[in-house]
Amino acid sequence: MIDFRSEDNIDFIVQYNPAIRQLIRNTPYIQLCKVLEGQYAIIYVPKVNIPDFFRLIDGNLLSFIPPIQGLLGTVDLEASGILAVQNQPYLNLKGQGILLGFVDTGIDYTKDAFRYADGSTRIVSIWDQTIVGTPPTDYCYGTEYTGDDINSALHSEDPYSIVPHRDDVGHGTFLASVAGGREGEEIIGAAPFAELLVVKLATAKQFYRDYYLVPGFQKNAYSASDVMMGLDYLVNKAAELRRPIAICLGVGSNFNGHDGYALYERFISDLALTRDVFVAIAAGNESSTRHHTMGAIAENESADIEIYSGEKNEGFMMLILTQNLNRMSVSVTSPLGETVNRIPLEPSFTKETRLRLENTIITVEYYYPLPTTGSQITFVKFKDPTPGIWIVTVYGDYILNGEFHAWLPVTGLVDPDTVFLSPDPYYTVTGPSTAFNATACGAYSAANQSLYVSSSWGPGSVPPQCPDLVAPGVNVTGVYPWGSGAMSGTSVAAAITAGAGALMLQWGVQNNISLNSVNIRAYLTQGCTRRPELDYPNYQWGYGELNLIHTFELMR
Repeated sequence: MIDFRSEDNIDFIVQYNPAIRQLIRNTPYIQLCKVLEGQYAIIYVPKVNIPDFFRLIDGNLLSFIPPIQGLLGTVDLEASGILAVQNQPYLNLKGQGILLGFVDTGIDYTKDAFRYADGSTRIVSIWDQTIVGTPPTDYCYGTEYTGDDINSALHSEDPYSIVPHRDDVGHGTFLASVAGGREGEEIIGAAPFAELLVVKLATAKQFYRDYYLVPGFQKNAYSASDVMMGLDYLVNKAAELRRPIAICLGVGSNFNGHDGYALYERFISDLALTRDVFVAIAAGNESSTRHHTMGAIAENESADIEIYSGEKNEGFMMLILTQNLNRMSVSVTSPLGETVNRIPLEPSFTKETRLRLENTIITVEYYYPLPTTGSQITFVKFKDPTPGIWIVTVYGDYILNGEFHAWLPVTGLVDPDTVFLSPDPYYTVTGPSTAFNATACGAYSAANQSLYVSSSWGPGSVPPQCPDLVAPGVNVTGVYPWGSGAMSGTSVAAAITAGAGALMLQWGVQNNISLNSVNIRAYLTQGCTRRPELDYPNYQWGYGELNLIHTFELMR
């Protein structure tokens, strides 16, 4: 049995089909960790065997590498109509019998917000992917702690000697408090009587940190394969307990097609169709970060993408998406005028160039046609970039409509001084919020009724609408491991929306046993507050502001 968490064994996401099954059977060094939903698999390959593995898959690396994920957060329950639902005697909805699920940085299980009045825990279980021990049944790494384990810890003088799980970042604890926290008799969360399932994500392995050029100072980077495993655990555990679950996902990435077709997003779309499951995903905090640009060219013409790199930048990566059947190639010019000449376009082609007069290494990777859309993705990597303005020139090799998009990593996974000089705030929704059947949540301020300055704007690369709605996400009050505080961001909005989804699931137990993410999203968007001066849906506000009491009023 290999050590799945070892830095020497690297995780990949694959479509689980007969060809992959045969490949696994015939290749001893490929280890299958788990099959998810019968269609997707997480496999591990020893680092020393990766060159051979890439040859086996014929260079189709992009379909296998999990996109790196960053956190999407840096309460007004009354504004979102949740408090009115909680206080409506005929509804009596506070999350009783429902589970809230989180795949994040963990939870401070000692906090009163997650305990009953008698001091016992409201947490059903925690899967900590970072601790070596006894994994959940049918999973291959980490340690699972049951509610009994947590209660034993809470009744001891040294809880962490029994359950050593901690949330050192605080992001997961905060989101759990907003979605389902309570302080004694004081309700601070949307579904304060729900119980909790928690997954603490393992940080991404150094192999992927190096591949995506994640800054050394940034620890909060996660592999999509670990997120998928966590989501699978939540849904399977809820099914085992025969209880509905509302899931909050507050991580995201710019390194996908932004179209819902990546394996990661397709897995979430399939999961969200499960009865008694609701999935709320943060849409991202990227509209004001200058991490997206776009343009259009004709065949045999070119356009420049200008990126500014700061003084302390260790490296960064950008993604260029060429939609439909358009094909484009690139060249690169440094701030000192040194040039990587136009690199001919070839499928699954990689070229690395070390500049002669500077310390920078430029890597260009072409992937086309993508198996789901026929589009092209180009990665351009800058290792040890010279400070100043870099120019990536895009050339039209074969053009139908000529549109292209480019993204830098999400905030936190790139040096803050690295930006496009001609940014565009549209198309900044992050993956996996573009998964078709989940609810993508933007953020607004309930205090002044303005959109959160960084809430990502749609659309996605393909329909449907994204974001779906907005919820309060500015200076929202909640609980951190170190005490009370506030947070802004779309992950907070997703937590509030997940709490609203939990109340919908509780209502469905007696009124509609067929609820899933799709019809709950329909109910929530129908009930949104809409302003007369705006057209809906739109790319900033979606279908409007979450208003749960109005949703129930329309259902009468």
